[in-house]
Amino acid sequence: MDTPEQPQIYLITPPTIELSTFPAKLATVLDGAEIACIRLALAGNDEDSIARAADACREVAHARDVAIVISNHVLLAQRLGLDGVHLDDGARSVRAARKELGADAIVGSFCGASSHDGMTAGEHGADYVAFGPVGTATLGDGTRAEKDLFQWWSEMIEVPVVAEGGLTPELIGDLAPCTDFFGIGDEIWGDDDPLGALNRLLAAMP
Repeated sequence: MDTPEQPQIYLITPPTIELSTFPAKLATVLDGAEIACIRLALAGNDEDSIARAADACREVAHARDVAIVISNHVLLAQRLGLDGVHLDDGARSVRAARKELGADAIVGSFCGASSHDGMTAGEHGADYVAFGPVGTATLGDGTRAEKDLFQWWSEMIEVPVVAEGGLTPELIGDLAPCTDFFGIGDEIWGDDDPLGALNRLLAAMP
């Protein structure tokens, strides 16, 4: 994932996907906005339902040359032809995932508000590190990732960084100078017009 001056959008799916409607919603968003990558953040461990959802979203994404990764399921990422994996356990699984998936796969790591976990993940081969929540959200233990973490990271560390969790227009305007990606999901999928909701958020970028 490249890191231009203005942050790119990293789209996060809802935890449950309605196969009859979600792929069309996803297509509308991808056709109307510049999306760098999609994360399948699916709840549960039912392999069959995860595979069906992943297949449907992968078709939409790859038809538009957008990379798609899955949260935590390293082996499924391979089997389903996805572009990589997003790990929720900080740096702990990065090395093993990289070994399993190979050098070309995307391996990302969610590190809460811990710069130490982020640096370790980068050392172990993560392509990006995500910090959050940046706003009011239920990610992790609720400890917020503050702006100074992103400022420090963007000045000191070369590994791309994602800001996610509870994003608002104000936070997007505030964090845009010091993050590479905004991880956007819950903020838009509850809206009748997810693309419109996304564009309202993006309008806050300086």
